[in-house]
Parts: sequence; C-alpha cells; structure tokens
Amino acid sequence: MKKYICNPVNLNYRYQFHIDPKTRECEAVCREAADPSVILFQGSYYLFASMTLGVWVSQDLVSWECHRLPDTLPLYDYAPDVRVCGEYVYFSASRRGRICNFYRTKDILKGPYEEIEGTFEFWDPNLFLDEDGRMYFYWGCDNAAPIYGVELAPDTMKPLTERVELIFGEPERKGYERIGENGMVPYIEGAWMEKYQGRYYLQYAFGGTEFHTYGDGVYVSNHPLGPFHLAKNNPYSYHPGGFFPGAGHGSTFRDLSGNWWHAATMRISVSHPFERCVGIWPAGFDEEGELYCNQRYGDWPMEVTGLRDDPWREPEWFLLSYGKKAEASTSQPGHEPGRVCDENVQTWWRAAAAQPGQWVTLDLGREFDVRAIQVHFADDFSEGLPNASGKIHDEIVRPRNIDEQKRVTRWRLKGSLDGETYFTIEDRSQADTDLAHDLVVHQEGLQIRYLKLVVLEMPFGQPAAVSGLRVFGIGSGSKPGKPVFEVERSGELDLLVTIRKGDAMGYQVLWGTAPDKLYHSYLIFDRSVRIAGTVKGQDYCVRVDAFHEAGITKGECVWI
Repeated sequence: MKKYICNPVNLNYRYQFHIDPKTRECEAVCREAADPSVILFQGSYYLFASMTLGVWVSQDLVSWECHRLPDTLPLYDYAPDVRVCGEYVYFSASRRGRICNFYRTKDILKGPYEEIEGTFEFWDPNLFLDEDGRMYFYWGCDNAAPIYGVELAPDTMKPLTERVELIFGEPERKGYERIGENGMVPYIEGAWMEKYQGRYYLQYAFGGTEFHTYGDGVYVSNHPLGPFHLAKNNPYSYHPGGFFPGAGHGSTFRDLSGNWWHAATMRISVSHPFERCVGIWPAGFDEEGELYCNQRYGDWPMEVTGLRDDPWREPEWFLLSYGKKAEASTSQPGHEPGRVCDENVQTWWRAAAAQPGQWVTLDLGREFDVRAIQVHFADDFSEGLPNASGKIHDEIVRPRNIDEQKRVTRWRLKGSLDGETYFTIEDRSQADTDLAHDLVVHQEGLQIRYLKLVVLEMPFGQPAAVSGLRVFGIGSGSKPGKPVFEVERSGELDLLVTIRKGDAMGYQVLWGTAPDKLYHSYLIFDRSVRIAGTVKGQDYCVRVDAFHEAGITKGECVWI
C-alpha cells in the first residue's frame, strides 16, 4: 500500500496565546510550529519545532505522534536545534540577549537530559559533528550581523576558537534575500550544516518568515569554518506559490533508504505573523554537488512509500477543486463559500454562526476520479479571543502561553454524483484529534461530482471556518496545450514571465542554470509573475509547464 503526504505536514499544531506585555491582555491567538529540526535516530524520525512543547515521532514521515518533552528543557525558547552525535542526541534552543545552555540524552522520549552550561549567547543554533569527531556550532538571526561559526569542545561545549563571520546578507546581489516582495533589507537566520562528499553545505534562511518568499539558501566550503562561497544553485529551498507557500528555516536529513529530504517553515500569517506550519519535500545533490529541493507542486499529494527514491517524480493526481462552485449553509460577509476553492490559505469560508452542523458543498462540475481530499481549517477569532488556560511565560521575547488543553476538530465529509444522494467519504465525528490540515486518501479512487463537508466541532467553539477543501484526482480528456510565454529581465534581480492565454488551469514556472537543472519553481493561477529569486549576473533557463485536471504539459526552455 502506497503512503502519501500533502504539505503542510499533518500535525496537531498547538495554539499560542500572545500577551500584550503592558496590558497583560491576550492580543492574538494562533497555531504555530516552525524552524523544524528533523532527525533519524534509532530507526525513527523525530520532528522538533519552535513553540510546540514536544516532539513528533514517525516511522514513515506520514503518521506522526506527539510526545510532551520535559520542562527542564527550554521549551519556550525559539529554533530548537537537535543533532545526533554518536549515541547521544544534543538539544539547544535560543533566546535573544541570554546565554543558552546545551542538553543531551540517549533517550529522547524518556530522558534523562544532561544539562551542559553554556558560555556564550546565540540565536538560531545549529550543531554539526564532523566525521573526524570535531564539533562545530553555527548561529545567527539578524538584519545586519552575519551567520557565525565556531569549533566547540565536545565534552564541555565551550568554544575552542574565536567565532568566525561566515556569511552576510547581500540583497544587492541575491534578489531572493530581499524582505517580503519588494523590500531591500536582508534578514538571515536559521543555519543548518550538512556534509556531502567532503564538502560543507552551510544553509540559511532569508526573506522573512511571514512572507511567501521565505526560503533557504546555501553556501559551500571545503572546511567547516570556511571560507564559504555562494553555491550556484540558489535559493535551493523556495516555494513562493501555490495554496500554502513558504519554505524557510529548515533542516536537511536522510531517510532510512538514504534519500535526502528538506523540512522547512510554511506560512499562514493572518492571525499573527508567526502563524506557521511545517512542510517536507524531496531533496538531494546532483552530479556536480549542487544541493537542490524539489518543491514543484509542493502542496499537492506526494507519495513517500519506500521512501521516495525519485526526487523529481511528477504528481500522480491533479487539482480538481480550483475555482469550482461552492455553497454553504450560512456565511459571514467577506468569507463566502468560494473561499474554500480559491487556493489561498489566507482566505476562508466562515459560517455565520457557531452551531454544529454548518456545511459547505463543492460542485466539481462533472464526475471525477477522486483520489485525495485535503481539508484545511482556519482560525477565526474575529468575535473575541479565548482566554489563556495556563501560565503566562514572561521570560521570553514577548509573553505567551502555549495551549496544552485537549482540543478536537470534528467533521464529516460526504460525496455524491447527483447532489441529492450522498455517501460517506470520511467520518471524523468522534475524532479525538485536532488536525487543521487533514488529508483523506482513497488510492482506489471514488467517482464524485459533489462534496459536502459538515463541520461538527471547532476548537474553542469557533464558527466553522475552512480555508481549503482541496480535491485531487484524475480527470478525463486531453492535457492542456503547450504554453507559450515570454521572459524578460525586470532590473538586475528579477525576471518577468508572461504567458499567453490557453486552456490551462494554472502554470508551474521553472527556472535554473541549465535545462536539466530547473530546480526552482513557482506555481501560479495567473498568466504573469515576477520572479525575485535570482542572483545578479547569472544566466537562467526558464520553462513554463501548464496543468489542469487531466495532467501536465511541459513547455519549451527559454534562455535569458
């Protein structure tokens, strides 16, 4: 039986109560998990993320179980870094303006954790153990300061060398480092080191976590403390388009079969700038040693069975729900039912009242072979914020409480051919889970035209709110026509791609340093896009692929 994921990773993301330090009132409530460190330890995958109080454990990267970590760890500090070093797992996290400690254990879930007193301040840490047993440490999170590196003594975790300035932001050279869409102030952070065939790959985040352009770049060196030079393939993790964008501040790891993966932060950023989730994509190194990450169709269902042995495998199923007709039991102005199929995680349908049983329906227009449905719930506290249920932690950047109360999200999903007689696709009416980005897979296929989602219970008694009722499967008929497009430079750092009108639903814009190295992608539903993820002076090959319900048609490469 094949297994699938559909980003963001299907986890029980915890709620955060953000407290105004002056009034002591709650100013925002949102789910958050970010800055993921994923490791393979003793045959299991462990996913650590900021502000989650725990760790998720999996055997297959598909099903994850959350475990609470001990309060002796700095669980209210940001960017937990976790590394396997021999028989130990080392843990550290960061808080600006404070010397941070290190911790290590031989058993992640049961402990105990040995505390090793820190001797210097750091932010966004990353530990790396080289093959010769020497230990190195990287950190940095600033719009002026660089990413630093130092060698540590493995027994005391004290520096053996002076800190070294390794990389700085260069927005005038690297267009992708610009903050947001048009800003020019770099903010680099989130270091992560990997070694491959004798070379050291220092990865870092750029672009601002609340923006769709958040991603990861990479520098390369023959020594763990440099000097580093910018890799030719940059940015290597970049997912600015689609339903759920963002792919920054992450970790690169190998699975049980030796395949590479990259986990990173995806953004919602509506209820709060730090409203974020975790995504995982295939990654690897090409024959020239360039690190890449495949984020084409990066929030569509993806097979991970085996685990994934072909990082460039195309989707098996295609998006069926975009722009389709939607109706609802009730809706609030500004949150009409069509929001569930506009492929934008920042918009949602919201029922006018909080009574259980509010529903939204989707008409796919004709019968389809449906293989997967992803149900995305939004949080809408526009009528009042809930109160924090636990201790407010003040000893952090801003006071907050991470919710530990048991929450549930309950619903039923039904399908129909005629819109009158419905059958059950999935029944979560008795669920004891709170999964805001749930995935339902039917590999054998279901013949469906109409879908009906009935929302029974939302956390904190919120009204039903759904940002995506995303349907994937196989449509009949011909694939879209080959896209015709033009590319031009828009200044020294941007490319402007314009596509002539065709019969496609949307387009995947690809670019790279060669026709066989189109490692960057941008999924759009418009016919033009400005690509800011380029390097000054670099020639690029651009291709546009067209897609709709029946499949994908590749375009021709154009050099610019």
